[in-house]
Amino acid sequence: MAEEIITSTNADTVTDHEYNASEIQVLKGLEAVRKRPGMYIGSTGPRGLHHLVYEVVDNSVDEALAGYCDTIKVTIHPDNSISCEDNGRGIPVDKHPKEKIPTVKVSGGLHGVGVSVVNALSTKVEVQVRRDGKEYEIDFDHGKTKTKLHEIGKAKHTGTTVTFWPDPDIFTETTVYDYDTLAARFREMAFLNRGLKIILIDERITDADGNPRTEVFQAMGGIVDFVKFLNDGKETLNKPIYFEAENADGTVEVALQWSSSYSTNSVMAFAN
Repeated sequence: MAEEIITSTNADTVTDHEYNASEIQVLKGLEAVRKRPGMYIGSTGPRGLHHLVYEVVDNSVDEALAGYCDTIKVTIHPDNSISCEDNGRGIPVDKHPKEKIPTVKVSGGLHGVGVSVVNALSTKVEVQVRRDGKEYEIDFDHGKTKTKLHEIGKAKHTGTTVTFWPDPDIFTETTVYDYDTLAARFREMAFLNRGLKIILIDERITDADGNPRTEVFQAMGGIVDFVKFLNDGKETLNKPIYFEAENADGTVEVALQWSSSYSTNSVMAFAN
């Protein structure tokens, strides 16, 4: 008899205070990132290449965890550049209290330094921010500002779009993204973030009508759906058991289900 057990913990404290420049952490010394990229993204091979996408998407997931974002759209463009668009609050555009420059120039997101690392390891990064009824844009070239933050129009909604082109001088092995690798990651993210919708679009592959390959990942049942997914096709012995607990240190969720499979028990743990 085998069992599937999944646990998920979140130690972040979700707050409702104003999201502004003071909330943003700053990563200094982007040249250090370019010299030793493996220290920040693990490798300069395919694993590190895909990690760039995860860094950007994780910032959008932070917005979802804070209760301000419910949809993330990731697009692989024909030239293997990547766009990540969310409907969160938008990266603050006011000046950082310490750096005295627009926060979007130094932003690593609410809880991390992901976008700064991606900026350092890309030939080009474009950021569009929609907040306070306006849309702003800023461009970077090899981590350095190319076009300063400027207003480009009005915005009916809020959110952030980050588009980046990985640097072939850093990722010498390949700069081609693998759809299945990204899909597996986003499917897992959707299971771990109940209700969050992640849309993956691959413009490199189109159908007969010219529509790009598109897949939507969303799990309204959260990790309970994850257990069902893992046991799909197996004879299960019980309905998924689920419980969660919360204290001052964070929250934990656990889901488990037994099957008649003779395979080794599977225990998966995730932490944020």
